[in-house]
Amino acid sequence: MAQTKPTPQQSYRIIAIMGSLLLSAFIGMFNETALNVALSDLIALFHITASTAQWLTTGYLLTLGILVPISGLLLQWFSTRQLFVCALVLLLLGTLAAALAPGFAMLMAARVIQAAGVALLLPLMFNTVLVLIPAEKRGGAYGIIGLVLVVAPAIGPTVSGLLIDRLNWNWIFWLSLPFLLISLASGLRFMENVSAITKPKIDAVSLAISTLGFGGIVLAFSSAGDSGFGAPQVIAAMAVGLLALSLFIARQWRMKQPIMDLRAFKHPMFAVGTFMIFITLVVMLSAMLVLPMYLIQGRGLSTFSAGLALLPGGLVNAVMLPIMGRVFDKFGPRGVVPSGAVLILAVLASLSGITASTPLALIIALHGLLMIGISMVWMPAQANGLNELPPELYPHGSAIMNTLQQIAGAIGTAVAISIMTAGMNGFMKDAADRADPANGPLALIAGIQQAFLFAMIVAIAGLVVAFFIKRVPVDKQQG
Repeated sequence: MAQTKPTPQQSYRIIAIMGSLLLSAFIGMFNETALNVALSDLIALFHITASTAQWLTTGYLLTLGILVPISGLLLQWFSTRQLFVCALVLLLLGTLAAALAPGFAMLMAARVIQAAGVALLLPLMFNTVLVLIPAEKRGGAYGIIGLVLVVAPAIGPTVSGLLIDRLNWNWIFWLSLPFLLISLASGLRFMENVSAITKPKIDAVSLAISTLGFGGIVLAFSSAGDSGFGAPQVIAAMAVGLLALSLFIARQWRMKQPIMDLRAFKHPMFAVGTFMIFITLVVMLSAMLVLPMYLIQGRGLSTFSAGLALLPGGLVNAVMLPIMGRVFDKFGPRGVVPSGAVLILAVLASLSGITASTPLALIIALHGLLMIGISMVWMPAQANGLNELPPELYPHGSAIMNTLQQIAGAIGTAVAISIMTAGMNGFMKDAADRADPANGPLALIAGIQQAFLFAMIVAIAGLVVAFFIKRVPVDKQQG
């Protein structure tokens, strides 16, 4: 695909354009996790089961898993402005419907609409950076994007916990609406079309098997966190997903105009960067799942207090991501990414030994160090990988990375829950007095230790690959 490049005569208002994208993406990612702490209230309010309530999160992830893979095609069929307006309208409609939802059915539909808006917005944001920002400055830009993608879901539970304590769960969405309206108004004023529309042929078969493949895998892992990997519905979804994904990959390699051009993986640093992002997100989302459970159920903290305990790590990440982006722009990824991978592994080794008596200050410090390690790996690896791609693969590279991020999220949370549950069951099996109430928190902590051991194994694989990363030479006129 031929991309238009900014020239001195083309006055793209980059700050305003990126500001509109970043603000709306921040709200979209905030909403991804903000509802999690309200699930208990919603179960009682709507008279639903825990597994039904979990669909408010699973449905969101499933929608992203289905729509993000085809975003590369959408970026070639519709203008930047059209996709932005469509994404914001979907986010606004979904958020308003969620705020007004009188019952589970309407809230579930609202979550799907919200996720559809985010699925359009994230690849659009990455593609816009690739087109507008010169390659030698993209690290800093991706650092700011990382701030949005990491900090928004990190502060979601804290802010929503405060809102639920003071008001009610609806205000999670009422709070989001003004920011989305500001973003839409700014986008309508400043957004410009930054890439050429080529309208490649739409392959219906690829669309169908993409939906079954990515949707099936995300559904399987999302459901496994609640039902276990041996559940019939999980096995069925996984089988369908893997079969369809195999067919999808084979078909894309053969097509002249694939909807997701997997030839991007022929560029070695893109492949390395994609793998590092996948590993980092599995680790991060596993930690984001089990640490709040440790603090609330293992240590007896309130939801709001647990959110406050984890907030410093999110703020540290917010500061470090742009810094690491600028460090990457100046020095490249060679020293930054392996060092970050070592730090992540060291922190996970420490967290795998936490107990009920581990000082809270140490937990907060370790969480902050983990976030620093993640900031050292994620954006430098992403920027370096995308920098290697030729302009015609920009939409596909963005779509591939964003798709794998959704799959990493589903895998990280599902496997962490499964391993944690197995560890809890093993502890209770060996307990002398299984009826003793004190064994509940101890069993949970034993399970969480196992979950961090799993994250360690994943991090070791990331560390090995990190040593293969090298800086991609960039043309200062590129992008």
